[in-house]
Formats: sequence, structure tokens, C-alpha cells
Amino acid sequence: MDNQSSSKPAIPVSPEKYQKLTEQYTPKPTVVKNIILAFIVGGIICSIGQIIINFFVSLGLARLEASTAATATMIFLGALLTGLGIYDEIGKFAGAGSIVPVTGFANSIVSPAMEFKREGYVMGVGAKLFTVAGPVLVYGIATSIVVGFAYYLLH
Repeated sequence: MDNQSSSKPAIPVSPEKYQKLTEQYTPKPTVVKNIILAFIVGGIICSIGQIIINFFVSLGLARLEASTAATATMIFLGALLTGLGIYDEIGKFAGAGSIVPVTGFANSIVSPAMEFKREGYVMGVGAKLFTVAGPVLVYGIATSIVVGFAYYLLH
């Protein structure tokens, strides 16, 4: 084995010149841009949630019931957009703005499960939902939907 080729650089560069080259080619942080995008996109997601609440109120639901229905709708939309690959693009663009609690939660459950889609919807996606988000979260959400639906039918 040739020790000389592995220990010396191909082009001799002094530490000072290397430091200058590193500073020259290192991308500059875009903190202000990222903050503004996160604020705008997070605000848009929250505004959509408020529009959905107002829509359910206009249908005659009480404010509390409309908020609950809007939360379920936002979870559904977050999961749907994740499944279609759109939410990941929003996340790349908006960064932390896409982690608004409800839709970010749906994304955090669905996106890892979608990686196992090739193994089938039951043994891949369904099984991964339980291992990623934890049985308590998935069971809690599923149970709340069933109980809510039963409550709606009985009242």
C-alpha cells in the first residue's frame, strides 16, 4: 500500500489557504429567510384551520364542535398531503413552519409509514404506523374517531 498517496493531499495547500477556501465555498446561513418562510407558511396553515372552523360554524355546529371537526379535518389533510408527497415539499420550503402541531403530527405519523408501502398496506404501512407513532397515539386517535362517530349517531 502506498502511504505517500494517502497521507499527502494531491494539491499542496497551506492551512491558511485552506481556511480561506473553506470560508469561500461554505454556504451562508439564511436564518432571516427561514424565519420569514416558517412564519408565513405556519400562518397560512393556521389560517386554513380557522377557515375550516368558520365553515363548520356556518353549517350550524357550535364553536367547540366546529373546532373538533376542524382538527380532524386538518389531521386528514396533513396525512393526505403526506401520502401524496406534497407535505414533504412544503416542509422543504417552509422548514419549521410546516410543523404546526396538528398537520405536523399527521405528517410525523404518516411519512415514516409511507416508506414501507412497498411491503403492502397492512404489513407495511399499517404495521409501521404502530411502531413509529407508538401504540398509544394510534390507538387513541382511532378510538376517538370511533367514539366520536358513535356519539354523533346516538345523539
